[in-house]
Amino acid sequence: MKTHEVAVITGASKGLGRALALAFASKGYDLGICARNEEELENTAKQAQDMGVNVVSVAADASLSHDVDRLISVIEDAYGKIDVLINNASTFGPGPTLLLDYPSEKFEEVIRINTLVPFLVTKRVLPGMLARRSGSIINVTSEVGKIGYEGWGAYSVSKFGVEGLTSVWADELKGTGVRINLVDPGEMDTRMHNIAVPDCDYDLASPEETVDVFLYLATTKADKIHGKRFESQSFVLQGGGKS
Repeated sequence: MKTHEVAVITGASKGLGRALALAFASKGYDLGICARNEEELENTAKQAQDMGVNVVSVAADASLSHDVDRLISVIEDAYGKIDVLINNASTFGPGPTLLLDYPSEKFEEVIRINTLVPFLVTKRVLPGMLARRSGSIINVTSEVGKIGYEGWGAYSVSKFGVEGLTSVWADELKGTGVRINLVDPGEMDTRMHNIAVPDCDYDLASPEETVDVFLYLATTKADKIHGKRFESQSFVLQGGGKS
């Protein structure tokens, strides 16, 4: 019997993470998902299971190494492999705040969570991918990960960190069969964006409108793409990876 591809998605209880979980389920992927909010996570899991796929859902904080080890151990025990990892989980911190006024403890928390999640989860998943010489890792970034904007504070700094982390992983993984890429989904109608831009007066994409590039990077069509940065909107406008 043909086994399904397995996708692991962090921060899958809401927003982009939830949209990604349901998009991958709709394509027949079995899922391993996590988030800190167990109730919302289980709602995502049930919707995905209703599409006919298997789901392992674990309430976990992916910025803590013992939670990451527990999460990936459970997923690997259930499926025997992980084909796709999407490091999505992150936090914004306080609303728009100048760095001069930024609470030091909050700054430390945002940097810790947003940079440790893709480091810890990737580090734990990589041995299995390297053994099979196959895997797609996708880190979620932001426009503020390459250009700093007033008020975006530690979140912006942390996304610069994610971009640097991805670049280092990409260089270290050359020739292994495991590929890692970045996706900037753009501004979306999410709770996090509402915190970042509370008085937003312009149209926003829904998370569901940004998933195509993630689906593409997970497939063998993208098996030569490594160490690249994608923007969801540009990807859609350019035909979504179609040749």
